[in-house]
Amino acid sequence: MAATAAQLRLMADLKAIKVEPPEGCSASPLSDDNLFVWGASILGPTETPWEGGVFQLRITFGEQYPDKPPRVRFTSEMFHPNVYSDGTLCLDIIQDHWSPCHNICSILTSIQSLLTDPNCASPANPEAAQLYTTNTKEYNRRVRRIAQKSVDF
Repeated sequence: MAATAAQLRLMADLKAIKVEPPEGCSASPLSDDNLFVWGASILGPTETPWEGGVFQLRITFGEQYPDKPPRVRFTSEMFHPNVYSDGTLCLDIIQDHWSPCHNICSILTSIQSLLTDPNCASPANPEAAQLYTTNTKEYNRRVRRIAQKSVDF
C-alpha cells in the first residue's frame, strides 16, 4: 500500500526531529503502527518559573496534514493563560495562522516559547491570564508548583 501525503510528511517530520531536535523538545509516534498520534515532551525553559518541569503533550495529526494543523493537547497538568482546562492549546500557529511550512519542530518550539510569553489578549484560562497580568508573583508560584509536580509522577 502506498503511503499517503500525510504519512510521507509525518515520516519527514520524524526524521527531522530525530536528526536535529529543538532544544528541550522531543516527540515521536506513540506506537509503531500509528504514525498519526504522537507523544511529545517539552522541558520548561531555564531561568523561568517553568524551569525543571517536563511537560507531556499528545499531538494528533489528521489525514489532511500538513494542509490542516494537528490537534495538540497537554497531558500534564498546566496553569497557563493559553491552555484550556482539558489541556488543549490556544496557539495561533496551530489555529488561524496555520501553514503547511510548520512542522513538528516549529510547533514544539512555538509551544515552548508560549510558556514564557503568553498571549493574555485571548485567554483560554482567564484565571491564569488575570494572575499573570495582576499578580506575577502568585502566578509564578503556581507555575513553579506545577513544574515541580511534572517531574514527580
